[in-house]
Amino acid sequence: MAPGKLAVLIALLAFLLLCNSNTKAAPGANPAAPPLGPPPHQIVDPAKDCGGACDLRCSEHSRKNVCSRACLKCCSVCRCVPAGTAGNRETCGKCYTDWTTHGNKTKCP
Repeated sequence: MAPGKLAVLIALLAFLLLCNSNTKAAPGANPAAPPLGPPPHQIVDPAKDCGGACDLRCSEHSRKNVCSRACLKCCSVCRCVPAGTAGNRETCGKCYTDWTTHGNKTKCP
């Protein structure tokens, strides 16, 4: 009886290995899924890059001047502007997320 069980076990393992090797896709056949989460931010040079990064960040804001002023201040101190027009603040770290106004509201857009 033992040789029969061994033969079944070997056949089962061979079948599983064969199935597993057939399920792998050919390289380049299946495009990679986009990464989850916010796109990575870039460390910016305050003298050069803050203006363009903040213009993009505040482009859809209802109060563009207020947003731009706060964004430029945060960019010059924290050296970072999150990607996109809203959200993703956590990608810039504690300097950007924990800075608050006198009214205890977040300073950086």
